[in-house]
Amino acid sequence: MATSVYPATGGFSDTTTQANFIPELWSDEIKAAYEKRLVMAGLVKKLPMVGKKGDTIHIPAPTRGSATAKAAKTAVTVQANTESEVQVLINKHYEYSKLMEDVAEIQALADMRGFYTDDAGYALATQTDVDLHNEGKNIGDASDNWVGSGSYYTDASSGLTAYAVDTVTTADLVTDASFRGLIKLLDDNDVPFDERYFVVPPSLRSTMMGIDRYVSSDFVDGRGVQNGKIGNIYGIDIYVSTNCSVTETAAQNSAGGELKAATLFHKEAFILAEQQNIRSQTQYKQEWLGTLFTADTIYGVKTYRADAAFNMVVNA
Repeated sequence: MATSVYPATGGFSDTTTQANFIPELWSDEIKAAYEKRLVMAGLVKKLPMVGKKGDTIHIPAPTRGSATAKAAKTAVTVQANTESEVQVLINKHYEYSKLMEDVAEIQALADMRGFYTDDAGYALATQTDVDLHNEGKNIGDASDNWVGSGSYYTDASSGLTAYAVDTVTTADLVTDASFRGLIKLLDDNDVPFDERYFVVPPSLRSTMMGIDRYVSSDFVDGRGVQNGKIGNIYGIDIYVSTNCSVTETAAQNSAGGELKAATLFHKEAFILAEQQNIRSQTQYKQEWLGTLFTADTIYGVKTYRADAAFNMVVNA
């Protein structure tokens, strides 16, 4: 669907562009033909900032202390102050707008306004999800780069291997052993065992379903995918998302093809700070004899614990 700046003519709906809603061409049961599984926003650490001012949030990031033996008749050992902070910029403002002419809305049997309300929520949620996935470039020692200590792939010969560009081939498929190796990296970093998640692109879901260990009642329980969740492996909830980030395009990876990042992480690895939840507004525009509908949201995302997440780069 084309995007335009109001009041350019390309951004509003008339009887031609709304043909899908007019009974002459379609039935009254109009359904969206798409539904992405938006999951990241529900799995990360959320900071409700609605109504608060400022464009930067300062969050303490204390390091872990250690227990000290207490000897009789001696003072306690005071832990050294090693706190740092993470700054979250509230710098993402996205909107979705549509101008609906009266004639199109009158002739449409379905509720056009209801459809666009749902579509706006879908579009804005997708953008938030994409932004969170892109934070995978900042885990480990990486800074806005997929190559770093936080990214791996499964080499067909040697197993779990540090990711490098133009290296992954179509034969490099995730195995049970490489997934367990990725989990061990979290364990080695002393990441809590609860609230761990693995978000994968659809291609990796297909690969995992071909591994005997995963084709069991623990992984496939006969229910449909719910909010992206497809099962639980080794105590980790597995989710599928079509919004996983592309690490290399097919043109960039001559060794194989397009690659995407599946991310294994703890809830506190990433932060979503919402300064304004999704807001919808309508205003009648007499000059167009139609209603302008707008939805927008303001938020920021940030990597909070760079050692609490790892990427598994896979074939898309």
